[in-house]
Amino acid sequence: MGRAEAIVGIEKWREWLWKLWAQFGPGVATGLICIVLATIAPNFATAENWQNLLRQMSFNIIVSVGMTMVIITSGIDLSVGSVMALCECTFAYIAVTYGFGLAVGVPIGLLVAVLCGFINGALVAFVRLPPFIATLGMMSIARGLALVFTGGFSISLLQARGIDLFHWLGDGLLSEKLALPIIGGLPMPVLIAGFVVLVGYIILSHTRFGRYVYAIGGNEEAARLCGVNVALVKLSVYCMCGFLAGLSGVLLGGRVRSVRPTDGQMWELDAIAAVVIGGTSLIGGRGTVIGTFFGAALIAILRNGLVLLRVSAFWQQVIVGCVIILAVMFDRLVRRR
Repeated sequence: MGRAEAIVGIEKWREWLWKLWAQFGPGVATGLICIVLATIAPNFATAENWQNLLRQMSFNIIVSVGMTMVIITSGIDLSVGSVMALCECTFAYIAVTYGFGLAVGVPIGLLVAVLCGFINGALVAFVRLPPFIATLGMMSIARGLALVFTGGFSISLLQARGIDLFHWLGDGLLSEKLALPIIGGLPMPVLIAGFVVLVGYIILSHTRFGRYVYAIGGNEEAARLCGVNVALVKLSVYCMCGFLAGLSGVLLGGRVRSVRPTDGQMWELDAIAAVVIGGTSLIGGRGTVIGTFFGAALIAILRNGLVLLRVSAFWQQVIVGCVIILAVMFDRLVRRR
């Protein structure tokens, strides 16, 4: 009896530790890093630096929300960076080469991104391919199509009809269009990313669909026996992930007013890192969008501080990689039986 009670006590301690980390860990870690960098890094705490920092992290946050849902179902999407580039190149090609403008090109680009997610989901849910293989194939296909559309060259959006609106969405301030207190001074990508996080949180925490997502990640067969349409839920999750990758591409293209077929390279790793650091388990069944938000913020803040400290870009990759490994090790520690 003593041994059994000890085992139960250990399991409760691990579960409590994971819940504590999921709720507060990423936010506390991000806050501590901010305090340290504000002390040792010049210009880190300036308003200008934070405005740029918020812009930069918003793109990864948007992609990472979709990745969170996929990983909670015990899946993974390695194609998000390539899908983002394909969405960019599609809407730019239609808007510039054919002269239809961004009002026509952008919706078509987003549809292409959703189609990529649909194919990923169909391969995983119906063909039963491992998510790693299915999305790895899509990563290559989407990147190849982006190169085909552009011939390997960038496309300028400066002369595209509607570029002013999309540049504002990708780089402008809300106050440029609406005189609102407090949030009026925030960059538009930040507000859009915040809205995506809010919607993702509501979906996962307060809807039946969200409960299905967690159930599939926790025990897919049990969820199926309980009447959950596992295939449809998985298909929907991958479609949402594709859409959010495309949305991030639209905002990035609007910000820089050009697109390149090489955009989005390694973005899938940044998104996965944000999700894992935020406390989502790679095994599935556990995780939160709020944790992912702080995970993405932690990565962006850490990189920004390292740049201000003039740390080599090569060493930046090493440091971020170490943070990812530590986060995964912590997750395995909590889940270990």
